[in-house]
Amino acid sequence: MTGFLLLKWIHVLAAIIAVGSNATYAVWSRRGSSEPEHLGFVLRGIKFLDDRVANPAYGLLLVTGLIMAFTTYTISTPWILTGLGIYIVMAGVAAAVYSPTLKRQIAALGSQGQASETYIGLAARAQAVGIFLGVLAVFAVFVMVVKPSW
Repeated sequence: MTGFLLLKWIHVLAAIIAVGSNATYAVWSRRGSSEPEHLGFVLRGIKFLDDRVANPAYGLLLVTGLIMAFTTYTISTPWILTGLGIYIVMAGVAAAVYSPTLKRQIAALGSQGQASETYIGLAARAQAVGIFLGVLAVFAVFVMVVKPSW
């Protein structure tokens, strides 16, 4: 096994962990909404997965991707730049919008309850941003696997 294959394996594994973790958030949110007595636990679980599993995996994904881009490929290759651009947008939206919204959603649930306008608004925002990030993640995986020549 070459060093490149090992690095590529780590890169793909990190992508599976990061995107796979994110894909579960909608399922957990739906389950929590249908069982209000468990909603706080579910939301805190999503935050834990995001902070401790998905985001570190995205960090590893970036590091391994950049190493491969500089050592095996050319960083200016269009599919690499596209993937990197998507990554930057995702990281920015996640850091500036999704994570703070989830944190406020958890706080609103604890202080005002699931039926409050504040909580409902934050839940809707988290869902919309989550869908947007999910679409971007799927597109990024497509670009990285297909490597379109545009």
